[in-house]
Amino acid sequence: MYFLGLDIGSSSTKVSVVDAKSGACIAATHFPKTELAINAPQAGFAEQDPETWWSCIKSGFAELCANNDFNPQQIEAIGISYQMHGLVCVDANQQVIRPAIIWCDSRAVEIGQSAFDTIGKEKCLSALLNSPGNFTASKLKWVKDNQPDLYSKIDKMMLPGDYIAMRLTGEVTTTSSGLSEGVLWDFENGEVSQTILSHYGFESSLIPTLVPSFGDQGSVSATAAIELGLREGIKVTYRGGDQPNNAMSLNVMEPGEVAATAGTSGVVYAVTDKNAFDADSRVNTFQHVSHTDDATRNGVLLCVNGTGRLYSWVRSLLCTQGNDISYPALNAQADDVPVGSDGLVLHPFGNGAERVLQNQNIGGHMRGIDFNRHHLGHIVRGAQEGIVFALKYGFDVLKEMGVSSELVRAGKGNMFLSPIFVDAFVNSCETSVELYDTDGAEGAARGAGFGLGYYTNRAEMFKGLAIVESYQPQAERVEQYAEAYENWKQYLNL
Repeated sequence: MYFLGLDIGSSSTKVSVVDAKSGACIAATHFPKTELAINAPQAGFAEQDPETWWSCIKSGFAELCANNDFNPQQIEAIGISYQMHGLVCVDANQQVIRPAIIWCDSRAVEIGQSAFDTIGKEKCLSALLNSPGNFTASKLKWVKDNQPDLYSKIDKMMLPGDYIAMRLTGEVTTTSSGLSEGVLWDFENGEVSQTILSHYGFESSLIPTLVPSFGDQGSVSATAAIELGLREGIKVTYRGGDQPNNAMSLNVMEPGEVAATAGTSGVVYAVTDKNAFDADSRVNTFQHVSHTDDATRNGVLLCVNGTGRLYSWVRSLLCTQGNDISYPALNAQADDVPVGSDGLVLHPFGNGAERVLQNQNIGGHMRGIDFNRHHLGHIVRGAQEGIVFALKYGFDVLKEMGVSSELVRAGKGNMFLSPIFVDAFVNSCETSVELYDTDGAEGAARGAGFGLGYYTNRAEMFKGLAIVESYQPQAERVEQYAEAYENWKQYLNL
């Protein structure tokens, strides 16, 4: 028996198959091999075609089946992880009406701020735990205001994972965890937010049918089975946004447990049993996938949009005219550069409005350049330190809220593959770090097994998940990074 995990990102789609009995990931791939394009028809816009995500799933799964020895007919359940905060609109025939407005799109910032001011800070934070901000509900309001002809055709609004579930099952559903990330969930009353629906003038019929994060979410249709080469009737049993799913993948399920990731964006995600919020909305609280009616489980999420995106941008500048430089080779350029990059400061804020900066879109910056002292290695270290320092700023907000931890779990991937990044993170945030050999697709597959009922507890669900590396803060390095952080921060007047 196998479980299939799908992780639909803005850069690529990951596909993994987990053996139910051993808990081992027996096959994994991603598609495409280069980063997916993000379309920007105007400054601050970010869109993708949902059909592209579905095509990536088909291509990735076909590659998986061709290159690995397993029987896809023995897959019993499917789990879905997906890029958060996006908006997909479909008509009554389940046809996409317009390109998806994805997570890093900034067009709805003013709409969300206006809603926050009108509804009132106290009501928004007590019931929604967030400002409406630049989230899914505000993006839908933008469509309503700016594309009324298209809005009139919408039968259902969905998050990206809801769209993939629809393509698999033919049913339009969503989860309360998903609605909370779109700021469409009322935490006080445990229901779709009537306040947001009323303020934005949305009909309640736009909201899909609710299903649990873990449990029966429909079965693979005959059409999807033919497209994918799967057996008709396989259950879809898990769905979670990429950051709640990343936390779940690392066995971060209970209060006091913290996860981090540093892919295109960088995130620190802390689980709490409280309806906690930041009065300045620099971090956001969403319902965690482990939440139940009997046990409140929320995830407080710190996000920096341009983490891996900054580093890939630096690399792309060097890979022109036929040149190619790997990330390890890039890191090697900074081996002899001291902490603080000799005063060179980079700010990783060039990928849209930043929540940790209260939805300001200030752009990326490189400051303190000395033509006689700084070389490529300084830019490499400065970029990685700048990413960590942005996360450190948000990490301190989490500490103020009382929801942080002295241990952070992360997958050994993306920026956590870099020794420079790990050293900076551990000693800047003054926290131990455990790295695991897992990813969102593998986690989604484990989630599918739990949602199916095959796994009945955490021990069974995370069998085979082991620490591959661990790091602890060092007093001397903590002091060095603290000084560099203060230099980084002074340029932002924070």
